This record gives sequence, structure tokens and C-alpha cells, in this order.
Amino acid sequence: MIEAAPAKVNLALHLRRRRSDGYHDLETLFAFTDFGDTIRVRAGDGLSLRVDGPFTAAVGEGDNLVLRAARALAVAGGCPANAALTLDKRIPVAAGLGGGSADAAATLRLLNRFWQLDWPLERLAAVAAPLGADVPACVFGQALAGVGKGDILSPVDLGLAGTTILLVNPGVAVPTGPVFAGWDALDRGALDPQQWRTARNDLTPPAIAIAPVIADVLRVLDATGASFVRMSGSGATCLALYRAVATCTAAQATLAADQPSWWTTATTLRA
Repeated sequence: MIEAAPAKVNLALHLRRRRSDGYHDLETLFAFTDFGDTIRVRAGDGLSLRVDGPFTAAVGEGDNLVLRAARALAVAGGCPANAALTLDKRIPVAAGLGGGSADAAATLRLLNRFWQLDWPLERLAAVAAPLGADVPACVFGQALAGVGKGDILSPVDLGLAGTTILLVNPGVAVPTGPVFAGWDALDRGALDPQQWRTARNDLTPPAIAIAPVIADVLRVLDATGASFVRMSGSGATCLALYRAVATCTAAQATLAADQPSWWTTATTLRA
């Protein structure tokens, strides 16, 4: 049995204020791609996890969000925590693509079927909430507007299903905490989901302060004929949308030649 863990991108991210609980009140737009990790499961005695894929070394096979999600669902569902899990890790780690959250969410959906709980996604999202602010959004895996700390969700139709997207990471891992801590605490206004093209990512300046190469990625993508360019989440991955697949293909080929150390993948957005 297998479940996809699609990479998450933030098309907009407005920070409004710091909260006393360590989180931030924010407004964001989540979108999901056809690229991502996969989780497989088979019968096992107890819980186990094997990690394969190009980013295995960055994850390891110790305690992580996949196993934490599995244990949380076993407790919530009152069922034995028995499953042998395999993670094919293709999403870069600490990249602003929600890889760990996507893996946890996929684990919940997969074990929901494997353990024959058959819970609705809303119930799984409640189990997901303590695992991380954006894990509930990854449970749904569709275009969503998020407010609060990103966990109060509502579906949004951005008309982007099937749009070609290029993801580019310059090979640096940017820790989320320091990026959020670097925000200047200025509220620059609310997010209108339907005006996402003119919205912003308030974490871009602090992320660039930590990893200046992000500014280089954004500048390069701006010159590729993309219709939209933005840093995703807390970085360092940046995204570019294209009206034509050929333009995206040419941009990726140019990047591979000029910046061979940068990680790139071309994919499409889900509904």
C-alpha cells in the first residue's frame, strides 16, 4: 500500500504579529505539487521506518515526524501500532517545501487505510495538529488559505491546477526558527487570496539575510520568462510558474548548465 506526500509551496505568506506561544499569526496560501515523497506500508511487528531516496542521509531512520504521526494515529484510533514503513525521500530537507509535514500527513492517510479506520480527512487533521502548524494543511493536500498559525484552513480556488512550476533550491538548508526570528515584526497588511500575484512572502528578507544565495535564485528565475516568482515558505527553495511547458523546460536546462549545484525539479500544481 502506498501514499503520495506532495511537496507544499507557499504562494503568499503574510506575517501579522508574534504570539506569546512562540508562533506567529499569519495568512498564507498553500498549494501542492505533483512532485513529492512517497510512503509505503506493509505488515510489521511494532513500528519501523526505512528511508530511501536521494535525501536519505538528511533524514535518517531515527525518530521523526513519520513515526510520530504513526504513533499519534495508533493512540487516537486505539489500535496496535504495527506497521513497517518505507519513506522514499525526494523532497529536500529544510527547504521551505513542507517535506516533513507532507510525510507525516501522508503517513496518517496511509495508516488510516491500512489500519481500516476510514476516518474523514477532518478527523485526521485534528490528529495532525500537534505534529506541526502546517501538517493539517498537508493532510488535505489541496489549495488552501491558512490563517492563525496556518492551521485554520479554508479551500480556495486559485485556478492553477495543472500549471507548470519549477522548484529551485541552491543547496542550502535554511532553519525555520531563525528565519521567523529575523522578521522585523512590521505588519504590512492582510492577504487577499484572489490577489495572490501581488501578495508577498514576509520571510524573504530574513531568509536572504541568512542565505544570500536566495536572492540570486530569485533574480535568475525572474529572467527565465516565468509569469510568477517567489520564495516558498521560510526558504531556501524558490518557485517559478510558467504559462508554457517549453519555457519551463528551457529554464531548467539553463539552470542545470549554469548552476549545476542547484537542485531543480519541474512539475505541476494540483487542484
